[in-house]
Amino acid sequence: MNRENYCRLIALSLVSVLLAACVGTSPRSPVNPVEATPVAVTVMTFNVQNLFDGNDDPGKDDKAYLPIAAKQNPAHIDACAEIEVASWRDECLNLDWNSAAIEHKLTVLADTIRQANGGLGADVIALQEVENLGILERLRSNYLADLGYEPAILLEGADLRGIDVAFLSKLPLAGPPVLHPLTLAQFPDRERDTRGVLQADFQLPNGAILTGFSVHFPAPFHPTEMRVAAFTHLTGLLQSLPDDRPVFAGGDFNTTSTEDAEKHMLDTYARPHWTLAHDIGCEDCKGSHYYSRDDSWSFLDMILLAGKRGGNTTAQFRADSVEIANRNPAQVSKYGTPERYRSAERSGVSDHWPMLATIEVAQKQ
Repeated sequence: MNRENYCRLIALSLVSVLLAACVGTSPRSPVNPVEATPVAVTVMTFNVQNLFDGNDDPGKDDKAYLPIAAKQNPAHIDACAEIEVASWRDECLNLDWNSAAIEHKLTVLADTIRQANGGLGADVIALQEVENLGILERLRSNYLADLGYEPAILLEGADLRGIDVAFLSKLPLAGPPVLHPLTLAQFPDRERDTRGVLQADFQLPNGAILTGFSVHFPAPFHPTEMRVAAFTHLTGLLQSLPDDRPVFAGGDFNTTSTEDAEKHMLDTYARPHWTLAHDIGCEDCKGSHYYSRDDSWSFLDMILLAGKRGGNTTAQFRADSVEIANRNPAQVSKYGTPERYRSAERSGVSDHWPMLATIEVAQKQ
């Protein structure tokens, strides 16, 4: 063998050894997925207290929220006279829900919404007590136009008064919204006094989908079993979604602190499935609603999160982000409680204070 062939053989041998060392005979250790920087989504829930458009909607009992000029006829007066609750009867007869009142109401709602994100508004707002898509679009287009909200999300429900749940969102929809009606087998005659659960699936910049539910549970004067049915309905909707889907629910759950203390509602029907925002933040918050008759505060308005359900997508509340949004002076009465809207005096905003929380959604890559 000459010198040139010898050197070539040595070189080939070295290459073979190096290749064998790189490939090896044992399987490579799996690479752990890396969790990317989370996407932060600020969520507000806001019961806006009777946002009506001033027009009489057929099939809905909205006769209290009409201009006074439309109430001066025997048919309207006779219909109001049949209302048993005196304050509701007086409202039906004498409330002047005219264009000036509506404009003022929309203005104070917009001022309240702008508290979030340094004046930019929350990324997603779950709303309750909105009459229809038209009045919500008016709020979005005329009073919040500079904040970048997508077209409003509202599907008409069966509530007799005509109040619906809705969303305003800066995030695009990943699919059509769905309204899931609440069925009450025990109380079929009361179903017209309930709202369904509005589901909207939002597309996040990192490719994940965040599902939101806007809810408005049966009022506290209804039997507890109706709110139990509403919680069960919501849990069923959660469990129907993919395991790796982060999900939040925002709204007026109408579960008073008294009922919760007596019936353990949240421990039984909420906490086993959800993280409650005010459980991990908002330590100094009294609640979102105040009942003067028994001097009690309640978190009627809550944001719930099911964030760690398996898969590569996780979500969690940022604890320091949870707050009651009540920095608009018009929201607060002289007693330090929510100042309900009074159209005649052009005062107040809503008898509920909104809740705010930031959800951080991350995907492992």
